[in-house]
Amino acid sequence: MDAQQMIKDQVSKNPVVLYMKGTPQMPQCGFSAMAVQVLNACGVRQFHSVDVLENPVIREGIKQYANWPTIPQLYVNGEFVGGSDIMREMYQSGELQKILEGAKQQA
Repeated sequence: MDAQQMIKDQVSKNPVVLYMKGTPQMPQCGFSAMAVQVLNACGVRQFHSVDVLENPVIREGIKQYANWPTIPQLYVNGEFVGGSDIMREMYQSGELQKILEGAKQQA
């Protein structure tokens, strides 16, 4: 299975997916740590995370999948939401909480 197919499977089988550096318990960069904090602030306690540092194929493939050059990347219900800055802005406006509400109900 190639990287694009693996990513497609991950984002379609899990309501909330965060591609990040490290794990939610031990983020390996500040942007990934902020993304986890934003999800927690939205009340999301369980989500599928993918440590791109452990899989170079996914690390490069995810950038192509969403045509987005940076990591972390958040997907909700199979749709690309954005990176940590976009997540923070959407959280501050209340928009991210609304998107995640639908995902929590499906989980």
